[in-house]
Amino acid sequence: MSASLLEVCAWDAEDPLREVAARFVRPEGLIYLDGNSLGAAPVDAYGRLEAAVAGEWAQGLVRSWNGADWIGAPARIGAKIAHLIGARPSEVVVADSTSVNLFKLLVAALQRQAPRGVILSEPGEFPTDLYVAQGVAATLPGVSLRLLPAEELVAAIGADVGVVMLTHVHYRTGARRDMAAITQRAREAGALVIWDLSHSAGAVQVDLAGARAELAVGCGYKYLNGGPGAPAYLYVAERRQAELSSPLTGWMGHDDPFEFGDVYRPAAGMDRFLVGTPPMLSMLALECGVDQFEGVDMAAVEAKARRLCSLFIERVEDRCGGHGLQLITPCAPARRGGHVSFTHPDAYAIMQALIERGVIGDFRGPDVLRCGFAPLYTRFEDVWRAVEVLAEVLNTDAWRDPRYQTRARVT
Repeated sequence: MSASLLEVCAWDAEDPLREVAARFVRPEGLIYLDGNSLGAAPVDAYGRLEAAVAGEWAQGLVRSWNGADWIGAPARIGAKIAHLIGARPSEVVVADSTSVNLFKLLVAALQRQAPRGVILSEPGEFPTDLYVAQGVAATLPGVSLRLLPAEELVAAIGADVGVVMLTHVHYRTGARRDMAAITQRAREAGALVIWDLSHSAGAVQVDLAGARAELAVGCGYKYLNGGPGAPAYLYVAERRQAELSSPLTGWMGHDDPFEFGDVYRPAAGMDRFLVGTPPMLSMLALECGVDQFEGVDMAAVEAKARRLCSLFIERVEDRCGGHGLQLITPCAPARRGGHVSFTHPDAYAIMQALIERGVIGDFRGPDVLRCGFAPLYTRFEDVWRAVEVLAEVLNTDAWRDPRYQTRARVT
């Protein structure tokens, strides 16, 4: 039997993160369980962006590149993210999108690893990662993408594998990989691993240094609450920075961008992975999102994420049995991230019925109901009440209404 409403309200009262929730906008009448897709807006974002537009842009104009340290934003914000992923401040920089950063690191790693030209990954990985890898393989001679099931992948890291590309927490199932073990196996085989932390950072503890990980990317708009389309970040361990060269040699990656010379010279450290002019309003919104983790213990964040996920699983099994939902997220808390997924043949329609009733999760094709639990602002009571709404939708067959069957462009 799952916990009662009285019990979960007591959990909220005792939650060490309960005061942090006030830092975020919580629309009245909504239960938001999609922070793994788009994080909630920080209350501070309004004032920060207004100050940036009205002051730094409108009044400071071009002077703000120096006066407001716009030029230092990629490294400054990267250092703040480094604290959340177990990296040194000098190992993370904010730039571009996750896809572009993955392209940079894949090409840089493959050039370093030549003639080992195989990118090894798993079928069903996050699609954009696979698409980028396919594009790299189609562009670089001697490079190919090899996909193997998870249970076969680690043992297949052989002499021809240059790069292993994996997500730390799987976007669809929520399964969490053993970063340290896989990184060690790849290192022993002479391969590099690129980790995608998009569904990890801000929801669970990540220790890149402890795992001796060397390369990683991640997005800024999920658990980091940077806003829609927020800039992404990339990580390169200090010991690898000098030997990797970005294939995108834009002016911000130059050793002296304002020298305006004709010949490219890569900057030292992480700056060499910058390309174009930083999108400052988006950068500052991301910084505001990351700043909400100030003073927050990531161990407490992961502990709450585990408990939120467990409560959701227990409640769904208790209240929604017999309706065809199948759990695909690992039951063991240590083997999952911050979201939970169930499959159902009519998952899309069920999610649309939930959204109309004020419970926002998301659908992932072809048949996944996915709910994410952002520990900074998701309450235990939110989870309890969300499952009550799900039970009502299933018990009344409300999801069969024809208006829930037509798919929107964004699902």
